[in-house]
Amino acid sequence: MTRLLLGAVLLGNLSVTVQVPVMLAPPTQVRFDSVDYKNNLRWTPPANSTSSTSLQYYVQWKIYGEPQWLDVDGCQGIHKPQCDLSGVTSDTREWYYARVHAASLPSSKSAWALSPRFSPRWDTKISPPVLRLNVTEQGIVVRVKPPKQQVRKMHSSLQYKIYLIHTGGEEEVFEMDCCFNKLTLKELNHNAKYCLQAQTMIPLQAKSSTRSSVRCATTL
Repeated sequence: MTRLLLGAVLLGNLSVTVQVPVMLAPPTQVRFDSVDYKNNLRWTPPANSTSSTSLQYYVQWKIYGEPQWLDVDGCQGIHKPQCDLSGVTSDTREWYYARVHAASLPSSKSAWALSPRFSPRWDTKISPPVLRLNVTEQGIVVRVKPPKQQVRKMHSSLQYKIYLIHTGGEEEVFEMDCCFNKLTLKELNHNAKYCLQAQTMIPLQAKSSTRSSVRCATTL
């Protein structure tokens, strides 16, 4: 009897610790980052992940209004928090969604995290043009590097605004169609410094790039 009582006391003092697995939080800030119709999906890793190197991500996409989600080839079990969706979101008439979930081996898996609705036509950013300047006796010859092929393919009526910045800060604006070879700025002061910037314009969408970096030249 004494042994039975002692055993009962010992069992009563024992505590069993059960470790409940913590569910992996979903990725955050899921968004499309699109420049010149290269449509990348980016996101931030889960807040409660212990190691980003052990995380795997799975990405799906769908057209707005369609019920079915589709896996993105090449973006299943990836480790980087980004995925190029240009191949499946190339139709500029459509709107798209994407979603991503994270998994941490061996068994922890997050819920899906959804992107905002995305339109390549309206949401892509156009990169600023690149200027080349050449000084001649006639003035400053401005050449603009054409936009990337995908931009020219999507828009048949591209234009440039060329900003001529005088020493005092005042600006003159010139327009030229893409993709003319050059624009010659004449009747400039001799031995004077002028700076220039350019901007790509899409008139049919009332859309434009940011201004290019400043390039300067001194006339003869």
